[in-house]
Amino acid sequence: MPTTTQIVALALGKLIFLVGIVVMLLTSVLTWAERRQSAMMQDRLGPNRANLGRFRFWGLTHFLADALKMLFKEDVVPARAHKPLYTLAPVLALAPVLIVFAIIPFGDFLCLHDLGARGISDAAQCSQGSTYLQVAHMDIGILFYFAIASLSVYGAVLAGWSSYNKFGLLGGLRASSQMMAYEVTLGMSLLGLFLVYGTIEPHTLVKAQGPTLWHWGIVTQPLGFLLFLTSALAETKRTPFDQVEGEPEIIGHFVEYSGLRFGMFYLGEFIEVVFTAAVLTTCFFGGWYLPFWDATQSSLPHWLVVLIQFGTWFGKVAFFCWLQLMIRWSLPRFRPDQLLQLGWLRLLPASILNVVGTAGVLLFVR
Repeated sequence: MPTTTQIVALALGKLIFLVGIVVMLLTSVLTWAERRQSAMMQDRLGPNRANLGRFRFWGLTHFLADALKMLFKEDVVPARAHKPLYTLAPVLALAPVLIVFAIIPFGDFLCLHDLGARGISDAAQCSQGSTYLQVAHMDIGILFYFAIASLSVYGAVLAGWSSYNKFGLLGGLRASSQMMAYEVTLGMSLLGLFLVYGTIEPHTLVKAQGPTLWHWGIVTQPLGFLLFLTSALAETKRTPFDQVEGEPEIIGHFVEYSGLRFGMFYLGEFIEVVFTAAVLTTCFFGGWYLPFWDATQSSLPHWLVVLIQFGTWFGKVAFFCWLQLMIRWSLPRFRPDQLLQLGWLRLLPASILNVVGTAGVLLFVR
């Protein structure tokens, strides 16, 4: 049995790898990809000026220039702002979405002392114990996600109120109403999935889907997938759900923020995109499994099996990030009344109907 120190060290190592390296690197590239993709769709050049010496890398180094600009840009605080809450708001917008990555599994298990061994199909076969490729393996799983992610609402509201700007306050109120309208549907859309697989723990949920394609959540819960994707897009406050910062009619809740504080809001939005992609991969697309093939049942070395699983998971996450960018630049913005009507009068009843229908089918089948 591993000691407490070893457990903490493993958790920190997985956290640094997943959040500090994978998520932050992917998020940084997304800030460039969004501008580059929009330019391609609109027949423009897009970002292409930042370079390293004589090499431009298609403008890929622009995210480094953005980071440096935000670090050294002047941090202006309004004279009548509520300074403690003004400082806390960006933290509340960024921290929850980083914390919830703790429940995301990016592979099955890892045998640290048997990386070269072949034919390891179960964690019990590890000679000196194993660890889940997941920062925190908790039975409450998805409930932890909803509990922590809902705190980001406070970040938007406090940012608008504490900056002592009536337009920022209006943006904060609109953000809170939008997030609450779709958060209910966001949770309800996954209830059918929990009924089908009998668990709310993400790692166990992926194992229940397995490599068989018709056991994946997208097949067993297609309506739940559409409801979750739509609600998740609304939660990220991006087009077509960007009334919070729709320039023709309103300015966002972070209008008074500059420098690194604004950078935290900006970065938090893209991290939400990555997290949404990770949840879609975990709940509806079999996590680290390839269709009809389980790498752990092969005779490949254990290190290669782990690498294949992580690569599969990362590829699915990257695909859903790309899909969200495509939606961002393909659909027009809803009016505020249309947005709330869609959430409360369309998606919520549909999610309830999905749960009732799923329960009825399971009752009949079982």
